[in-house]
Amino acid sequence: MDTPYVREYTEDRELTAWFLLDLSPSVDFGTVDSERQKRTVLIDFVTTLARLLTRRGNRVGAVFYGDEVRRTIPAKGGREQVLRLIDDLLEQPQLPSASFTDLTPLLETAQRALKRRSLVFVLSDFISAPGWERPLSLLNRRHEVMAVRLFDPREVELPDVGPLIMEDAETGEQLYVDTHDRRFRQRFEAAARRREEEMSAAFRRSGVEAVSLSTEEDLVRAIVRMATLRRQRKPGYGQAATAARHATASGRSLVPAGAGTGDR
Repeated sequence: MDTPYVREYTEDRELTAWFLLDLSPSVDFGTVDSERQKRTVLIDFVTTLARLLTRRGNRVGAVFYGDEVRRTIPAKGGREQVLRLIDDLLEQPQLPSASFTDLTPLLETAQRALKRRSLVFVLSDFISAPGWERPLSLLNRRHEVMAVRLFDPREVELPDVGPLIMEDAETGEQLYVDTHDRRFRQRFEAAARRREEEMSAAFRRSGVEAVSLSTEEDLVRAIVRMATLRRQRKPGYGQAATAARHATASGRSLVPAGAGTGDR
């Protein structure tokens, strides 16, 4: 063709993904139905994404946090690794109470433990003591980090259901409220909006992309949405998006047999 050409090879490298999991008491909350807590959504997300990633030959690992960092599962590949990860996750107890959540130890543990550049998912409701923004930013300098914020619709907007006794999941403090009071509901929603704005600003400052995952959202569609947004720049997300689409189209289950929350 009278023009010199250079053949370029694109090496297909193995991806390592880590899940940093907040299992503090505030995650044990949900109002959509009795079986749909934020913890349930977390477990389903990890199960689905871990299986999608390992089917492509990638490795996954996890760090569990409750009132402290409780367990680290080294990154490995294969279906057995997914089953082990989910089994350990299901064995983690629901804490009746704890000191106020502080995500800083979880993020600092990941900084020390993750030697190889990895894809990191931080799953939490981010109801935490301040200070987690800086370690999240430092983690993002060495790794590709995505924050997955778990929330329940009732944490943002209260329905008019009359008098209620509300309890802080972590301290056990109780408060009597009357949701008939329109001004109270407006103050609640205003406080929720301020918290959302502050959280969004913290993610922007740390340079970390954040997505929200509701207890009432379809999980597979949420994963496809997340992966599609970044698949052009992040190969691991592209793999997850493709696999999720194929599984959704064919009606196959994305959860390994014996690993679903209902099996216990």
